[in-house]
Amino acid sequence: MPRFRRTALAAALTIVTAALSTAVALPSPATAALPTAAVALGDSFISGEGAGAYTPVIDVNGVAQGFPGWTAPNNNAYFCHRSANASLNQANLPGIQNRFNLACSGGQPRDIATASAAREKGRTVAAQLDQLRAVAQTQDIDLVLIGLGSNNSSFTFGSVAEKCANRFIADAWTGWWEFWAYLNGPVEQKPCSDADLATAAQLNAATAETTAAVRQILTTLDQVDADGQHRVVFQDYTNPLPLELNPAFHEEDGRDDTRDKFRELGAERYAAGCPIHRASLAPGHRFSQGLGGIVKSTRDALAAEFPSADLVYLNVQRAFDGARLCEQTSSPTGALATPIRLQDGATGTFVTSLAGKDKIAIQRIANTCVSYFQTCQESWHPNATGHQVLGQCLAGAATTAARAVACVRAGNGTISVS
Repeated sequence: MPRFRRTALAAALTIVTAALSTAVALPSPATAALPTAAVALGDSFISGEGAGAYTPVIDVNGVAQGFPGWTAPNNNAYFCHRSANASLNQANLPGIQNRFNLACSGGQPRDIATASAAREKGRTVAAQLDQLRAVAQTQDIDLVLIGLGSNNSSFTFGSVAEKCANRFIADAWTGWWEFWAYLNGPVEQKPCSDADLATAAQLNAATAETTAAVRQILTTLDQVDADGQHRVVFQDYTNPLPLELNPAFHEEDGRDDTRDKFRELGAERYAAGCPIHRASLAPGHRFSQGLGGIVKSTRDALAAEFPSADLVYLNVQRAFDGARLCEQTSSPTGALATPIRLQDGATGTFVTSLAGKDKIAIQRIANTCVSYFQTCQESWHPNATGHQVLGQCLAGAATTAARAVACVRAGNGTISVS
């Protein structure tokens, strides 16, 4: 072909191509979809407290904090106790590629929008909303697990548990005439009542506080989620103790917990993981139900405010039925919760038996928890197997068409979500 004909043909093709590109806009290169993610926000029942295998936590300065030692300040970020065994990590969640545990043991509603270090006894981590925004930069958030309300401006789960356990220990080892002095002053020896745990006014205040915090979460999700599609699961709390102890733990050496000084019984219940008056059990369960009320009320209120949001209430109050501490004679073996465990000094070695110890030794051991709360903060939380159960609960809530479901453990150990 002559050179001029090739040149003319090339020119003609250039004109045709230009005309086509003018008439029909060429498609832009496809944007790669972000990986899907599940995120956990809230407090210890979500972070994995009690489940072990705790991972390093990034502090407010961007530094990864691994285990700092038992004598380190409890505000260290590591003591958020984010566990590789937490329910978020154990749940079967088809379609979810990545998981991010942003919850923190001891977390309160105010920690959602404000750095935890800004409050007394807070941990040195950034606001959970800031952590959530960071995840959303690289992930398409499809599932959010929230556990919030057991700690608030009015009461905390840790303080409630400490109060009731200390009363039992004091009652078991000292007479009514003896002065029982802990670091924070004398400890009462009577069982806990409803008013000792949380009043109606405190529960109402906690509900308002929790609702305000979760409202901020939902607003932020609407702003940062890549496709605007995400399910939010509101999980409540399960009690680590039964409504009644197994009869094997009712009395020892001819004494029950209504007598004055019952050391053998005290040692027996401590070893089994349940140093508690039987009379405290029913108020404790009503307290757990009150926490459930906080979570459900928060979900219902925000469902009305965000009518297009996908919000599910997950009731786990019966998820540990038949496998609570001191429900079986083998306790704490086979239980789904961690026993109360103390250390004699911040040694890292847990005291598993109080048998034969006098009241001075008991006082010293109890005071270790007061001075170094991290030594006992795992107590009365779901253990790794308990979080496996809660993971099954979450898996059911992640796929349900219902707006509220209950997760129940049957007598044979099977878990149902309906």
